[in-house]
Amino acid sequence: MNVMITGATSGIGQQLALAYAKAGDKVLACGRSQAKLATLTASQPNISGLCFDLLQYDSYPQPDPNQGPLDLLILNAGDCEYIDDALNFDAERFDKIININLISIGYALQAWLPLMAPGGRLVLISSSAQLLALPRAEAYGASKAGLSYLARVLAIDLAKHDIAVTLVHPGFVQTPLTDRNTFAMPMIISAESAAETIVRGIAKGKSEIRFPRLFVFMMRLLALLPFPLWRRLALRMV
Repeated sequence: MNVMITGATSGIGQQLALAYAKAGDKVLACGRSQAKLATLTASQPNISGLCFDLLQYDSYPQPDPNQGPLDLLILNAGDCEYIDDALNFDAERFDKIININLISIGYALQAWLPLMAPGGRLVLISSSAQLLALPRAEAYGASKAGLSYLARVLAIDLAKHDIAVTLVHPGFVQTPLTDRNTFAMPMIISAESAAETIVRGIAKGKSEIRFPRLFVFMMRLLALLPFPLWRRLALRMV
């Protein structure tokens, strides 16, 4: 199987790349750091690398056509920054997060969906944060909510092309991104555990993968609350 993964030099993306390579699949790992890609490709002979910046929309590289069509395309790359002062809204930060987490996905789809084999699968890594309006998450939450909507529409529109779509909603996962957080992260799991759950879900053909189950269940229950009640609870978190 030919697998392409963005954001493959750290966190969930890296663990997914290693998992598929160890299973014997050919993995095309994408990232911005040539040094990190070199380390990753040296660790597994089944991994090759593509170094580029997803925000450079006009320079998305094409995989080697001799490798054959893509069977699995995992769009995992993303970033998280918070809006610390909503009154003095940081539009530049908002623009940055929306672009990497959502707009770049559109350019990736334009570049690589035509390379997918019939019967292939597109995987989009969103976040459980899209379920609730969370303090300071104007940029991150909005980008992930948009990504989840996009994935569900693609699941309808790509069916006629025999391309399946899997949407992933992780909770807190130990990665370089979450290492920057200064608040409590309940039920946080390792990137290895997250990758294992995603790989199992993809193998089962799941349309949505949510984890940890208890954390997501609690988030979905809170999302059922009337917004004024949730707003009062959220204000206590600030």
